[in-house]
Amino acid sequence: MRFFRIYKIFVAQKIKMLMEYRVDFLTGATSFLITQLTNLVFIGIIFGQIPHLNGFLFQEIIFIYGFSLMSKGLDHLLTDNFWKLAYFVVRKGDFDKYLTRPIDPLVHVIIENIEFDALGEFVTGIVLFIISSRKLKLHFGPLDILLLIIAVIFGAMIFTAIKILGASIAFWIQRSGSILQIFYGTSDFARYPTTIYNAFVKNLITYVIPFAFTSYYPAVYFLRGENPLFNIGGVVVAAVILLLISICVWNRGLSAYESAGS
Repeated sequence: MRFFRIYKIFVAQKIKMLMEYRVDFLTGATSFLITQLTNLVFIGIIFGQIPHLNGFLFQEIIFIYGFSLMSKGLDHLLTDNFWKLAYFVVRKGDFDKYLTRPIDPLVHVIIENIEFDALGEFVTGIVLFIISSRKLKLHFGPLDILLLIIAVIFGAMIFTAIKILGASIAFWIQRSGSILQIFYGTSDFARYPTTIYNAFVKNLITYVIPFAFTSYYPAVYFLRGENPLFNIGGVVVAAVILLLISICVWNRGLSAYESAGS
């Protein structure tokens, strides 16, 4: 209960700031929509030249794309504070504040900031998912809806784990934003079927930085009904393993942390 009371306070503060800086919010939301529209136009241009992409139709690619935005948007909404940690919080010595308050530092970093800009990303993902599902005449029963929720939540956890891992490196080198950006950037590959990539990229986004489990693999289950143990179960397994690793690295980094000062 104490956690939720504290979280409620942080959310209220963020909403207050949002009301004061509405122009910034609208600018960010507009920029995001332009980016997504550009990506969709790019996909449309590709399919204007070819009937399918390695066996996947246009609407199936949009389905996968929408799936990726739901997981990524949920993570973006709740845990984007790790970017600040990676880029400048540790370097400036501002991380000290997390060590002097009666909240676990990791939990504090997560709940301190809510990125409402991400609602546009999440909602766009849902809209693309619904539209493509209807075009493809997909039907979702109660079990499918439950599996969908599980896949999106654990997919978001994969994004979060990667951010914790990348941000933790700052405890040793003070600034790890560029490293985190490289890790996080590989998620763009997961917006498309892994079958279009060579073995190196496919294995990278499946077993090393498992972003393929945030979109492609669960999407394939809903599209084709293939291998639920791997395509859905794999999301949960990948998220849990990656979170355990990232928390372990975080704790090691926390032990090694020394205030950098300003």
